[in-house]
Amino acid sequence: MQKMRVSELLRRMRFAGVAASLMVASLAGAQNTFDPTMPFTPNAVPPSAVVPPSQMPAGMVTQDGPAPTVQAGMPPMFDYSSNLDSDVFGGNLFTGAFARDGAAQFNPNHIVSVGDQVQVRLWGAFQYESTLTVDPRGNIFLPYVGPIRVVGVRNQDLQRTVSTALNRTFRNNVQSYASLAAAQPVRVFVSGYVHRPGLYNGTSSDSVLQYLDQAGGIDPERGSYLNVQVKRGNTVRARVSLYDFLLHGNMGSVQLHDGDVVFVGARQNTVKVTGLAENAKRFEFYRELQPTVDEIAQMAKPTAVATHVRVTRNTGTTRHVEYYALAEARGVMVGNGDEIEFTADKKIGNITVRVEGEHLSAQEYVLPYGARMGDVLGQVTLDGNSELENAQLFRQSVKLRQKELLNTSLRNLEMSVLSARSSSTEEARLRKEEADLTLQWIERARKVEPLGQVIIANAQQRDMMLLENGDVIRIPRKDDLVLVSGEVLFPNAVAYQQGMSVDEYISRAGGYLQKASNARVVVAKRDGSYQQKGQSGFNSTINAGDQILVLPRVDDKKRQFWKELTQILYQIAVGAKIVFDL
Repeated sequence: MQKMRVSELLRRMRFAGVAASLMVASLAGAQNTFDPTMPFTPNAVPPSAVVPPSQMPAGMVTQDGPAPTVQAGMPPMFDYSSNLDSDVFGGNLFTGAFARDGAAQFNPNHIVSVGDQVQVRLWGAFQYESTLTVDPRGNIFLPYVGPIRVVGVRNQDLQRTVSTALNRTFRNNVQSYASLAAAQPVRVFVSGYVHRPGLYNGTSSDSVLQYLDQAGGIDPERGSYLNVQVKRGNTVRARVSLYDFLLHGNMGSVQLHDGDVVFVGARQNTVKVTGLAENAKRFEFYRELQPTVDEIAQMAKPTAVATHVRVTRNTGTTRHVEYYALAEARGVMVGNGDEIEFTADKKIGNITVRVEGEHLSAQEYVLPYGARMGDVLGQVTLDGNSELENAQLFRQSVKLRQKELLNTSLRNLEMSVLSARSSSTEEARLRKEEADLTLQWIERARKVEPLGQVIIANAQQRDMMLLENGDVIRIPRKDDLVLVSGEVLFPNAVAYQQGMSVDEYISRAGGYLQKASNARVVVAKRDGSYQQKGQSGFNSTINAGDQILVLPRVDDKKRQFWKELTQILYQIAVGAKIVFDL
């Protein structure tokens, strides 16, 4: 017999492989036609058999690389920020925590159903161990015993049911143990006012909360937290109120079956709570009910300082406001769209003032409301180094006001920078570079914290100054220094010398970093007042303890917004006693 050439043999084998692949594809019902231009690849998978990456087994390698690992039971990533930011009570309930974790253990009241898995162990005269699935007839099958009906049996009664059936066959010497190994995998529809209605996987023992969480949670603006239904066909099997869970920790056990529907109804009537309440949220109530202020307060939980309540009625364009003491408002009815604000309407009986600095007395003073600064200073014992004539007052409300004014100036500057126009491309480029630098400077300036110092003109005004709760009085120590800071060569503390001028102190600190004619000098006095060199009324006399601030001069030729920057630099110097550089 003539030997067949090796090349001919390989050609026939290649043809046979192609033919076999085509036959398999045809028998499998493949609808794609064979393309003779495609290169032949042994063990090729026909296009119709390709599965999505999310359904591939972990570790499978595709032409695009390893298939992504998808954890069973994990829903696709969802942004829960809308729930967290909602002002609706219960909006922060759904964050993905329920969707990530299934049932760790089975409820003893779980009803065994078709598809559940039961672990059975027998020992003694007859040994047997297996995990049995409840068949469509509701039975599990044990050798020598036969079918045992377990459908409808509670989990806590499963052991007794199996043991009773076993005793009918084995009278002695055979012991048994039965437990629920796995609940039936089910697919449950989630519908209604949720973020992502759909069909979700789980088990019959999983909570309704887990399926709602997989669906992104209830839509806070449209969905109801009081009317969550579990439907099976046309029958409502259970109704769930999430308020019972949120307020009391009660969550009824609802066993789900394959094809059940978790339906979230439309949001019902609401009332908004603001003010002094732990749960200042929007609360929902049933349409057929009209709650009282007391019932809303039980959910909103007013704080201990709340004394009154303001009820704003939802009456259209004209808003009617009612005002009650909490004790009087308990039986007041509220309706859909009304607003409740809890307030503290009482005068402060006492205030607390702190005295710091150079003195020998206590630092905390409790005074009656309406006390004056002289009342406190009269109780303070001074020492030889105390400088009472320059006593300083720092107030939180002034600090907040200074911060608000600074932020307003910075916002105006920011708007000017962002809305500036240019007449040419080159000018636009320069303006952009300037704007970038200015915006960075604005962000730094926003972090400056004012001191909140109150300017006190003289001793008479000081003693008559009304105090507020939280005020701080600082008695400075006699000082022989003058602090020079800002645009000088060596910012430092200079020894006080009577009769020396501002320029002489600056000269002792190394002199100006820029021309003296361009410098802006501010002198901060201990009493909180300020003077600017060159302005009318400037007193060149420098006292011990004063602070000289040399501010940077903004070049109006290089900076389009030099006026705004100059104003803000002065505000920071006055409010915080610091020189904020550009």
